[in-house]
Amino acid sequence: MAGHMSGVLAPVVTPFDDDLKPDVDRLAAHCRVLVANDCGLAIFGTNSEGNSLGVAEKIDIVDALIDMGLPPERMMPGTGACALTDAVALSAHMAKRGCGGCLVLPPFYYKTATDDGLFAFFSELVQRVGDARLKVYLYHIPPVAGIGFSLDLYRRLIDAYPETIVGTKDSSGDNAHTQLLLDNFPGWGVFPGNETNLAAFVRGGAVGTISATCNVNSAGIVDLYRNAEAPDADQRQAAVNRVRAAFAKYPMIAAMKAVIAEERGDPGWRRLRPPLTELSKADTDALRAELAEIGHVLPA
Repeated sequence: MAGHMSGVLAPVVTPFDDDLKPDVDRLAAHCRVLVANDCGLAIFGTNSEGNSLGVAEKIDIVDALIDMGLPPERMMPGTGACALTDAVALSAHMAKRGCGGCLVLPPFYYKTATDDGLFAFFSELVQRVGDARLKVYLYHIPPVAGIGFSLDLYRRLIDAYPETIVGTKDSSGDNAHTQLLLDNFPGWGVFPGNETNLAAFVRGGAVGTISATCNVNSAGIVDLYRNAEAPDADQRQAAVNRVRAAFAKYPMIAAMKAVIAEERGDPGWRRLRPPLTELSKADTDALRAELAEIGHVLPA
């Protein structure tokens, strides 16, 4: 795993301006906070509204962030797409710019895709990019995508492209499935899709986590990752889980953006691209009250 990505990464929430265009200045400022807390940048993930952004927008955003001094080696952009050519264009650009990895969804519109079909898609992706710098992390999120990766498909892809297919984000929501991956692929780059069992998974071989609430609790989750084997790991785990549970009562993207907007005094952060909608004022107030009760402060 030398040179491969590890640690805590946030699927970085994407701010929008009045015209619903990506606001790169706000985004860069948020990324700097995350990096300062030793949190990597899984831009264009689910909680980044990644599938609400076009290919050209994603290319422009990553170019701007890198040109503004954000470290590409800490970036794992989402480059999955239903169109193979889109996935290739995005992945090739991210590899060329030196990003640490690409987080690649399966072509999710096609719910009846077979393992053979999915293998062919990823094989074509790797071969068409044709760049040794490309590192692919397979994004397994069947509750949202409707399809995912079987153990056999994981094995086929790893065997065929061991230097390129280097890990996965497991957002199955099933701890038993994450454990199955750790048991079947020791030493591979398994990132659980949330932090709620992070200490145990790190002890079992997970290389980190890619989790929505890293946007709003990066310091706490990084601290847990670093201290997964400490005597008080269970208490640290319980603390981050309380924060996660507070946000999980609401639509996650809207909730995180609402809290960032309120706590940074920047109402523009509340904007989401349709079809997603902002969190109501009542829910925002209730969430902030619960966060205050558990003593949570937004990283700055």
